[in-house]
Amino acid sequence: MVLDTPDLDSFQMRHAGKDLLSLALMDARNHTLRWISAYEEAIGEMQFVAPPRTELNPPLWLLGHIGWFQERWIARNVHRQRGTHSDPTVPRLASISSNADRWYDPALSPHAARWQLDLPDLSATKQYLADAMDITLELLESAADGDETLYFYRLALFHEDMQGEVFAEMAQTLGMNIAGANGLLRDWTSSVQREPLLFPATRWQLGSRRGGFVFDNEKWTHNVDVPEFEIDAQPVTWAKYTEFVQDGGYDEAQWWSQAGLEWLKAQGRRVPRHVDQMRQGVMQQRFGRLTRVSLQQPVAHVSWHEAEAWCRWAGRRLPSEVEWEAAAQAYSRGYAWGSVWEWTASTFRAYPGFERDPWVEYSQPFFGHCKVLRGASIATRKRLAHTKFRRFALPERDDLFCGFRSCAAP
Repeated sequence: MVLDTPDLDSFQMRHAGKDLLSLALMDARNHTLRWISAYEEAIGEMQFVAPPRTELNPPLWLLGHIGWFQERWIARNVHRQRGTHSDPTVPRLASISSNADRWYDPALSPHAARWQLDLPDLSATKQYLADAMDITLELLESAADGDETLYFYRLALFHEDMQGEVFAEMAQTLGMNIAGANGLLRDWTSSVQREPLLFPATRWQLGSRRGGFVFDNEKWTHNVDVPEFEIDAQPVTWAKYTEFVQDGGYDEAQWWSQAGLEWLKAQGRRVPRHVDQMRQGVMQQRFGRLTRVSLQQPVAHVSWHEAEAWCRWAGRRLPSEVEWEAAAQAYSRGYAWGSVWEWTASTFRAYPGFERDPWVEYSQPFFGHCKVLRGASIATRKRLAHTKFRRFALPERDDLFCGFRSCAAP
């Protein structure tokens, strides 16, 4: 008798029981360590120290932070069985590493200071992660099944998945030659160009239902009236974006908002990030290699400002997040997503009925400042890719694997 292998990379992991969750946590850790192996090959001779960049975290800090986050919310959390009802202000148990909070707590080590921290070396950092994982799995084994009792284990899983994508983004930003290392990235897909999809007016349930794991910014379901709209069946491709560039799109102020113009001036940008030339095809730096990019692949590494400018030039607009979500549910009709995170027109805000979770720093501080991205990218674990998942970023970010699609303008 052949037993089915559990799908550890399915979005159904939001409902995983403790046995499957234990396997998923180990799977996430193995994924992290494979990224670290790729980094060792790229910067091992530099003692795993990357060139300082203000927009990035030191790789060693990010690795240690993964272990610290897991330990903080599980082994050190006396209220862990209460799940979302736990009090984040209750004092925690001591860490297995005496300096863990000083090193890895974002509140105690501001972003700008992380490059100057006296972080432990790679071997010691790996040992800290291993010790934290051993304790986590031991506690999980004795935990009761249930959404609240398993909440922090699921949170630690998805947090580590998110940091895995950050390792990919950092490697691309630094130009590390690790393209496709160990199968950590999915292949870029070239879209079959389909006609835009027309969706009739509808009343859509935005947000997630109760049950399983839910990020706090997805709480809770509420009805939204959505007028009829037309949306691209796939993200905007390099072929379409090249037309904008060749038409002088970066030189014409009429296509840009004031904030976009200020960003453009500050960056001195004439093409998307990592692009060397767009005259005879697109040549883009991908993980340290100059690559000729298929014109049918989705445009990548564009800011929200660039996406908005392209839409103005094309006489179209960015979709709202509710339009994106409603269309994504009709995937069987040819709505392709998953190669790039997609900018939406929506500002990141709380849904009606928002309930802040114990990890208070995750969502609430960014409401009103960021734009919402939907979908997933070549570096996103599939269990994190969910039509309800809301990624968010400042509109100037272009270091993410981000693109966009468009809607017909009114």
